[in-house]
Amino acid sequence: MRIGISCYSTFGGSGVVATEVGKALAARGHEIHILSPSVPPRLVGFEDRINFHEVRASPYPLFEDSPYSIALGSKMADVADHYGLEIIHAHYAIPHAMAALLARMALGGNLKVVTTLHGTDITVVGSDPSYLPMVKMAIRESDGVTAVSEYLRQETLRIFQVDRPIEVIGNFVEPPRDERPDCRAWLAPKAAFVLTHISNFRPVKRVMDVLKVFERVRTEVPARLVMVGDGPDRLEAEAYCRDHGFAAEVRFTGKQLDIGTVLACSDLFLLPSATESFGLAALEAMGHRVPVIASRVGGLPEVVRHGVDGFLEPMGDVDAMAADALTLLRDEDLRLTMGDAARERALGTFAEGPIVDQYEALYRQVLGRS
Repeated sequence: MRIGISCYSTFGGSGVVATEVGKALAARGHEIHILSPSVPPRLVGFEDRINFHEVRASPYPLFEDSPYSIALGSKMADVADHYGLEIIHAHYAIPHAMAALLARMALGGNLKVVTTLHGTDITVVGSDPSYLPMVKMAIRESDGVTAVSEYLRQETLRIFQVDRPIEVIGNFVEPPRDERPDCRAWLAPKAAFVLTHISNFRPVKRVMDVLKVFERVRTEVPARLVMVGDGPDRLEAEAYCRDHGFAAEVRFTGKQLDIGTVLACSDLFLLPSATESFGLAALEAMGHRVPVIASRVGGLPEVVRHGVDGFLEPMGDVDAMAADALTLLRDEDLRLTMGDAARERALGTFAEGPIVDQYEALYRQVLGRS
């Protein structure tokens, strides 16, 4: 099959998943064309059957802002026409699915559109009354629609009242590389434990809760905190560490391509989000045998099993999360047992092969080849 994949070039879940799906499909012999404003972070190196197309919105004097959606739709139509694409797989309803529908109209209706909902397009952008009609149309008019969790599927049906099938296809992780540099020597001197958080530092991630959990933990056991990522709440977080006297015990790394090295050196992963449609960062931690302590919100209970792979607590309950962290850090056998269970789940239930099989089956279905 010849497949176009449209996504944002972000470090977040949608950009990661879109790129990894494309790479997996290319490895199976499909021709993949990725369309994005810039090269996605996970699309590194030169790989056979993967083509990248940069989308740039040219300035136009009548518009205050460059019309990215129109530029994206035009690029999709051009690439689909030139390379004979059969499907555009849009990651996010807007602008990607809307642009794909425009491209299909421009080409006379022969291009199939598959839309994957990741969360923000539904729970934040889509529920905004100014965008709701367009998101609803993108969902209704797509040839196939998937959601990354049952939670997100139910939220989509509740918010948009659409009468169409939405298939749940979760995210996946690849098995970690066996050999990684040992970073514990400089991350955690004097045999301190390493706690890790990875996010885009937006308010929904509740990074201040991460710091408050660590603040309680560090008074009981030697520990270090690694904060991977960047975003609007980083300055407040750094200021909190300085004001409360533990800045030397927290390392803010900024955005990182090789999060596997950090996770390989971690003992616990903290994700106290206000909501998560899936929780890809938690799944990646689990793949590295790192137990997860997270909020019991959104799709996270579909990924993390409470008491098996880690612990789930009410959103905002930093005392309970800190107590869970101390339980695991003080009981090595329990921590290792949970880490093994987490890895087995990540690389079993959320293995790449079966999930890419689901996408292939959906493509064949919308093309009438199933």
